[in-house]
Amino acid sequence: MFDFALFGSVFLTLFVIMDPPGITPIFLGLTSGRPVKVQRRMAWQAAAVAFGVITLFGICGKQILDYVHVSIPALMVAGGLLLLLVALDLLTGKSDEPTQTKDVNVALVPLGMPLLAGPGAIVSVILAVQHADGFGGQVAVWSAIVAMHLVLWLVMRYSLLIIRVIKDGGVVLVTRLSGMLLSAIAVQQIAGGITQFIQGKG
Repeated sequence: MFDFALFGSVFLTLFVIMDPPGITPIFLGLTSGRPVKVQRRMAWQAAAVAFGVITLFGICGKQILDYVHVSIPALMVAGGLLLLLVALDLLTGKSDEPTQTKDVNVALVPLGMPLLAGPGAIVSVILAVQHADGFGGQVAVWSAIVAMHLVLWLVMRYSLLIIRVIKDGGVVLVTRLSGMLLSAIAVQQIAGGITQFIQGKG
C-alpha cells in the first residue's frame, strides 16, 4: 500500500535540501546570454542529470562510496570546492566571457551536480531507500524523488520568464547575487564536511 506519509516526508526533505526557489537566481546567472532554446534545454538537462545521479546513488550509493573508499564528508568538501570555483567566476564576471562559458554545458556541472544532486540530497536518498519498508514504501520514496525533479524542472523552465522582465542589467545583478549566494552555499558545505572530519565521521 502506498505510504503517503513517507512520500510527504521524503519530498519535503528533498525540497528543503535542493531548494527550488533558491536555485532560480543561480540558474539565471549561469545560463544568461544564451538563446532561449538553449536555456530551456539546460533546464531539463540539469533536472535529468540530477535525477540520474540521485537514482544511481539511491540504488547502489552505499556500495559505490564504500568501493572507492569515499566518505560523506569528503564528498561534501569536494562538492563545496567545485561550487566555490563557479561562484568566484560569477562574482568576478568571468562567466560573461564567451570563451569560458558559452561552450560549457553548465546544466551538467555545476547545476545537475553538485548543486542539485549534492551530498545532502544523495545521503538523504540513500537513507530513505534503505529504511523504506516493503513495496509500498519503496514506491513512495521513488515517487517523491520523481515529483521533486519535476518541480525542479518546472521552476528552472519558467524562471526564464524572469529574464525577459529584468533585461540585461537585471541579469548582471542577478548573476552577482547568485555568485554570492552560491559562494555561501559552498563555504557552508565545506565547513560541514570539515566539521564531520573533525568529529571522526569521515
